[in-house]
Amino acid sequence: MIEVKNVSKMYGEKMILNDVSVSFPKGKITCLVGGNGTGKSTLLSIISRLVAKDSGLINLLDKDIVNFKNRDFAKRLSILKQANHPNVRLTVKELVEFGRFPHSQGRMNALDKEKVLESIAFMGLTDIQDQYIDELSGGQRQRTFLAMVLAQDTEYILLDEPLNNLDMKHSVEIMKILRVLADDYGKTIIIVVHDINYASSYADYIAAVKDHKIIHFGLTDDIIREDIMKEVFDIDMTIVDNCNNKVCIYFK
Repeated sequence: MIEVKNVSKMYGEKMILNDVSVSFPKGKITCLVGGNGTGKSTLLSIISRLVAKDSGLINLLDKDIVNFKNRDFAKRLSILKQANHPNVRLTVKELVEFGRFPHSQGRMNALDKEKVLESIAFMGLTDIQDQYIDELSGGQRQRTFLAMVLAQDTEYILLDEPLNNLDMKHSVEIMKILRVLADDYGKTIIIVVHDINYASSYADYIAAVKDHKIIHFGLTDDIIREDIMKEVFDIDMTIVDNCNNKVCIYFK
């Protein structure tokens, strides 16, 4: 479990996170939802130690994250940020191999190579593993970066807007893959999404962020309510049941 306790962060005079506390359940998908600039991406960066917090405590497996050695931490938690660099001249396979660095330190053995090929196959990239990533479609490129994260083989996976710039087909494919990772492989996944309907359809839990705080956290069915959606997003929504999923309708 990841436990966040009273975490705050400011950039100069600007508040980014204000006394945030939340526990992310193990082996489940938790979606962070809310408006732009509320601190969702910063929270992921702080949990992954890419950004220092100003105050508070974060525990991973009941241990303060600051007490992990870098290599040990990278074997337990991985993150995929928004800002990837598709113009780097690497093949799919070469990029995925970077995911093994915490384990191999650049000297891959047979197990490392096996994990790379498994991750490539899992993401359906075997036929294009020798293509350069700057030649891929947006969906293929995003699956390649996810394959790199899978090759890292961590129990905890943090994803910052992985559906950004993807069409509906590829977005659904990614969310279905994440469900398999949680349900069949026990991965704990924390993901920032902007479309509330992806959260309502695929998440086990939702953390709703507003004014730099988590104002609601709970099971998806408990959070997807018209009054809560109005509070979080400042727009009226109608929620309907469709195939056992709650769908938020906000175009009126």
